[in-house]
Amino acid sequence: MRVDLFDFDLDRRLIASEPANPRDSSRLLDFSDGKSIIDRHFYDLPKILEKGDVLVFNNTKVIPARLYGLHGMAHVEVTLYHPVDGLTWHAFVKNAKRLKENDTIVFYTDSIEPEKSGFSADVLAKNGEDGLTLRFNCAPDDLDSLLKQYGFMPLPPYIKRDKPGQGLWNKYNDRENYQTVYAQYEGAVAAPTAGLHFTQNVLDALDAKGVERVFLTLHVGAGTFLPVKTADTDNHKMHAEYGIISEESARRINQAKAEGRRIIAVGTTSVRLLESAADDAGIVHPFNGETDIFITPGYKFKVIDYIITNFHLPKSTLFMLICAIAGTEQMKEAYQHAMTQKYRFYSYGDSSILKCVNKI
Repeated sequence: MRVDLFDFDLDRRLIASEPANPRDSSRLLDFSDGKSIIDRHFYDLPKILEKGDVLVFNNTKVIPARLYGLHGMAHVEVTLYHPVDGLTWHAFVKNAKRLKENDTIVFYTDSIEPEKSGFSADVLAKNGEDGLTLRFNCAPDDLDSLLKQYGFMPLPPYIKRDKPGQGLWNKYNDRENYQTVYAQYEGAVAAPTAGLHFTQNVLDALDAKGVERVFLTLHVGAGTFLPVKTADTDNHKMHAEYGIISEESARRINQAKAEGRRIIAVGTTSVRLLESAADDAGIVHPFNGETDIFITPGYKFKVIDYIITNFHLPKSTLFMLICAIAGTEQMKEAYQHAMTQKYRFYSYGDSSILKCVNKI
C-alpha cells in the first residue's frame, strides 16, 4: 500500500507544546457513530460511554530515557529505545557520526558538568545511520537511579525543548505531564498519549457510570515516532515492543465480549497489544513477550469496538492504524474538520473517540 495515501498538510501552529490544563479540558472529537462529528471536551467522555462498557488502558510508565552526553568535543543526544539486558540498550543518537565502537559518552545535566559526571556509557556497536548499542558503566542496580538523575523525558521531536545549558529546559513540567495518572510499570520510552487526558475526576465519573476498567502493559518504544521512509507499507519494519496481558485482564475482556458489551481501547498501544494477543475467533489470550504488529487498512479487528486516540502525524504507522480502524476517507474528513476547528495535534494535543468499522 502506498505510504503517500496517508499524507496530509498540517499547520505546525496546531502542534501542542504542552498539555491542556486541566488535562480533561482538552477537546474531544466525537466520531463514535461513524457518521457525524460532534465537538466535545474530554470531560464529556462519561456522557458518551454506557454502563458495562470496558475501557482498556495501557499502564506503562515512561522512564527518563533521553540523555545528553559528550565525547571529546562532540555533543550527542541519546534516546534509549530497547533494552538488551540490565546495562545494554539500543539507542537513537543525534550526531552518531561522531562516534565509533569503544568510544565512551559522558552524560551531563544542567547542574552536573561533564567533568564532574558520574555516569557514562561505551559504544558497543553502530546500527545504521543513527543507531547505537550502548553499555552503561555502572552497577545494574544503580542504572534506574542514574537515569532519574541524568535523564530527561523522551519527548517526540516535534515538541521543542531547550537542551541543558540553554536556559529554559526546565520551564515545562514534562516529568509529570508526559505520564498518565494511572502509570504503574516502568519501561516505556514514549508515553501512551491517549491516556494523558484522563484525570481522577473523569475516572471517578466513569466508575459512577458503571464503565469497567481493564489494564494491560505495553512498554512503548521511541520507534513509534519514526517516520515511514519507504514508499510502500510492505517494506516498513516495525520496532518490537514488550507487552503483558494478565490472565485476569484477558478473562474480563473475553467475558465482556461474550456478553455483548463494548470494548474501547485507550490508545493505539492498547489496540496493538490486544490484536497481538487475540486468536482468529477474537478470544484474547494472556500475553507476555514482544510484538511488532503493523496494522494498515484492510485489517479486520478481532477485539475492539472503539478507540480513544490523539491526532497523529501524516504518513505515520499510527495514522495508518486509525485509518484501518475507522476508514481512510472518514479519517481524512475528521482530520480536516479538526484542523479547520483548530484542534491541537500530536502527543500533548486533543483527543478523539472513533468507531471501529472494520471487524471480523
